[in-house]
Amino acid sequence: MRAVIIVALCLLTLPGCRKLSLPKQPPRKITIAYTTQPDCALVQIAVGKGFFAEEGLQVEPQLHSYGKAALSSLLEGKADLATAAETPIMFAALAGAKLRIVAGIASTSKNNAIFARKDLGISRPEELKGKRIGYTPGTTGEFFLESFLTANGIPRQDAVPVPLQPDEMAAALGAGRVAAVSCWNFPLTRLRRALGERGVAFFDPQIYTQTFNLVARQESVAKNPGAIGSALRALVKAEGFAREHPGEARALVAAALNVDPDLLGEVWDCFAYQVELDRRLIITLEDQTRWAMKNRLAGAQEMPDYGGLVYPDALAAVKPDAVTINR
Repeated sequence: MRAVIIVALCLLTLPGCRKLSLPKQPPRKITIAYTTQPDCALVQIAVGKGFFAEEGLQVEPQLHSYGKAALSSLLEGKADLATAAETPIMFAALAGAKLRIVAGIASTSKNNAIFARKDLGISRPEELKGKRIGYTPGTTGEFFLESFLTANGIPRQDAVPVPLQPDEMAAALGAGRVAAVSCWNFPLTRLRRALGERGVAFFDPQIYTQTFNLVARQESVAKNPGAIGSALRALVKAEGFAREHPGEARALVAAALNVDPDLLGEVWDCFAYQVELDRRLIITLEDQTRWAMKNRLAGAQEMPDYGGLVYPDALAAVKPDAVTINR
């Protein structure tokens, strides 16, 4: 035995000998479809600071103007992960899409509002009655519009909802084709800046709290749970960075999105940037499902199993205190 040890030591001292090392694993390539809106700040930070790369992921960013479009890309197989608010997720679930929600990445009760033109006869919420109001179908804008009208005693049939894409709203409002729009930031703040005293924004933090979520297809979660965990670790790093260095985080996001830093600064504090799976998500999804079925906005008339739609295991392994949904 002693001779074996001596021989081994001699070999280690030979010129040119090197320590054995395991081959480095190549990064996993994933495509993330996410928005150019402030609710995706954690993804933008994780990309910009290299947190995904630190976790062994080579991310191909796929940018969209709003969450429903990002989710559609995921459903079409063009992305591995996507970010979306709960309303388009709910409509996708009602249509039978095989999705898994792996985490929430932002929440806010101050992101959605009705923005109206005073010079078209709207200065109070009740004056929305009978007016043409732009909204984007299948999004939080549609749900907020109905919730706001109901809260102000205006039945859906007493307003004139006009379907519009988000990038059509400013022109439609400016031309008077609609008197108001139901929208979110950044478009909302840009409208407020553009119209100034000629416009008015109606908020109501009591009627709706939006969640923005990271979503995957069920088959992707089953095949690549490790990639999901790596993505979540990167986002948790981004959450810590945003909390500890808010000024630098805002500057990074503004530069990544090529937006005025002051514009981002106006809306930044509207959002709680936390990676979590909160039980309130299930309640919100079920409430919105009842609304969609009542108004015949979806063909399905059965409540999906939203508990089964959520995939808490990856986040529970990364940040266990952030999971309050029963598993």
